[in-house]
Amino acid sequence: MAIASLLLGLVFTVPIWTIDMDAPQYPEGIGMEISINKIEGQKKNDLQNINGLNHYIGMQEINPDSIPELKIMPWIFIFLIVSGLGIAIWGNRVALLIWIILFVLFAIAGLVDFYLWSYDYGHNLSEDAAIVVPGMTYQPPLIGTKQLLNITASSWPGVGFYISLVSMGLASYAFWSSKPSS
Repeated sequence: MAIASLLLGLVFTVPIWTIDMDAPQYPEGIGMEISINKIEGQKKNDLQNINGLNHYIGMQEINPDSIPELKIMPWIFIFLIVSGLGIAIWGNRVALLIWIILFVLFAIAGLVDFYLWSYDYGHNLSEDAAIVVPGMTYQPPLIGTKQLLNITASSWPGVGFYISLVSMGLASYAFWSSKPSS
């Protein structure tokens, strides 16, 4: 359990999700890396270029400072790390199960929030946009690849997501291996 908790510290250093976009005007591709506390372009000007594309189709600007989840998620992970270490020291099986359930619920809430966030960005378009295609929305896929006009958008879990899964797996293993004998 201690290893599962400490492993979550790595999530502060790597992206938890990535979105890649390929388009004729960007043959080398552009993309975003979403971490628990920031959103950055994969390359130096990528976020600026994505916001430029978004402006033409009427999407809101992606401004990391205006996304409250980026301020909340680090605290959730700090809670998971500290409480997980406390449970490792305490050795209480019920507390461990509660920790696993909370972690799973936080993960589900995060995925739902990300979906809703991308839905809002892709559907609430300005009517004054330079390019208006009636009925067109620009929501990237939650997971997978989707064609949006001449842009191929791909959305995939990042390294931080997989670290979180390993942490959940280790905690689950700790729970099942500590099962009282009958």
